[in-house]
Amino acid sequence: MESFNNLIVEKDGAIVVVSINRPKELNALNLATMQELDKFFETLEEDASVRAVIITGNGDKAFVAGADITEMVNMKALTARDWARLGQKVFSRIENFSRPVIAAINGFALGGGCELAMACDIRLASEKAKFGQPEVNLGITPGFAGTQRLPRLVGKGQAKLLTFTGDIIDAQEAKTIGLVDKVVAPEELLTAAKTLAGEIAAKAPVAVSYAKLAINRGVEMESEQAYAYEAELFGMCFTTEDQTEGMTAFVEKRKPCFKGI
Repeated sequence: MESFNNLIVEKDGAIVVVSINRPKELNALNLATMQELDKFFETLEEDASVRAVIITGNGDKAFVAGADITEMVNMKALTARDWARLGQKVFSRIENFSRPVIAAINGFALGGGCELAMACDIRLASEKAKFGQPEVNLGITPGFAGTQRLPRLVGKGQAKLLTFTGDIIDAQEAKTIGLVDKVVAPEELLTAAKTLAGEIAAKAPVAVSYAKLAINRGVEMESEQAYAYEAELFGMCFTTEDQTEGMTAFVEKRKPCFKGI
């Protein structure tokens, strides 16, 4: 796999773990890191052997503590807008990546870090993790689609409470409001993420990808349109060898062997 300056990439069979690697800066997202994330997911889309991705932060303090303020402090309005659009583009690429992406949140997930976590499909958090959208403390709003993803996950009221106050919450509260899916002990986080990724990777890859599409796109549609979209994807599953294998294995009372075709 391609090497990066600000990412550590490890592949173990069908699972890829990518770690944001700026621990001295609490893994803050600068321009170079965002460009590398964009390139990483663009390239990985072509690798059919990958069935699940885990994103985490290097070190024991931060997942991603936010965007790199040292690069932002002197930005003018148009530059700031373009920076926000870049972040939105990169996180949308992650959100729309054809296979599941799991966030293993090992520490601070603030501002852009919280927004990165929300772009992932499933969020596992260490008991030590902290979450927030504290941008108002800097005189700005969230810019990487935080004002859009947060209310979709936790509801408008909780999203406004967190965004207007800039408060930072712990992992258990994040789970209570629906921002996090599971909380585990710090030493168990990566193992739990890999176990979950392995469980997903063992399923029919095309079906998992279609299910992700159905959920991501369907929630933005009117009900009847979403139902029709689900039915189309359901039908398309019956063009795959994995559907034949899965149902034949069920009838024959054996474990299926999915090939992703």
